[in-house]
Amino acid sequence: MQSVLFRSSVFVLLACQFGCGGENTSSNVQSPGAEKTGKTKTLEAGADLLQNKTPLSKLNMYLDGFHFYNGDLRSQMEAHHYCSVINDDLIQCVIFDGNGENAKIMGVEYIVSEKLFKTLPAEEKTLWHSHSHEVKSGTLIGPGLPLAAEHELMEKLVSTYGKTTHTWHTDRELALPVGPPQIMMGFTKDGQLDPRLVADRDERFKVSSQEKKANRADITTPPVQSGANAWERGEVRQLTVTNRADAAHRHRSATH
Repeated sequence: MQSVLFRSSVFVLLACQFGCGGENTSSNVQSPGAEKTGKTKTLEAGADLLQNKTPLSKLNMYLDGFHFYNGDLRSQMEAHHYCSVINDDLIQCVIFDGNGENAKIMGVEYIVSEKLFKTLPAEEKTLWHSHSHEVKSGTLIGPGLPLAAEHELMEKLVSTYGKTTHTWHTDRELALPVGPPQIMMGFTKDGQLDPRLVADRDERFKVSSQEKKANRADITTPPVQSGANAWERGEVRQLTVTNRADAAHRHRSATH
């Protein structure tokens, strides 16, 4: 298995560009706020027409999968990833809770090759999860891609690792993005992911995760690198908000 994420082929690129697979998952969040005024709509239309959005145009790869809060396997949700391939070893993704015009940004995920993952410090590795089970189980999909193109993409992703943080917990907070960011993890074994989530997703996208699992049986599964999926060993890292006002006051006092 090559360590690079992509030896890009014209076939995969064209499939990603012209494949469908969106506008079938609405956000479950109804945020408070007044309807857009005519002035707001005019400003929005002008910005859309006149401003350069090059970074957004590079979010040209769409992946759909599932996450859970690190340390809480019971809290699970679907995650729509819109990704940009930075180079052969690094991908960056913006994660949404849906794929329609009302989708809310939930967070970000960085995906690295096995080669780059090996270079990370031991403590840093505890924040990352493997993708091998997500690929082999058929639960990670590339919506709209022809089966052959998706298979090729999954061959590249099977040996990668992701670092994911959600900033809006749309499974819990149905109005505004409150609370601290949370570190997320990916599933590593059959029986962990709620089958109802998968069934609902498969119905919306008109796909079968079980058929995809069978189709990917020939993809070589590399051994998971030491340090990843630390939650399986009882090493849970999570973010909390702490009041550092006292420390800040001491710092200011020391500078005077």
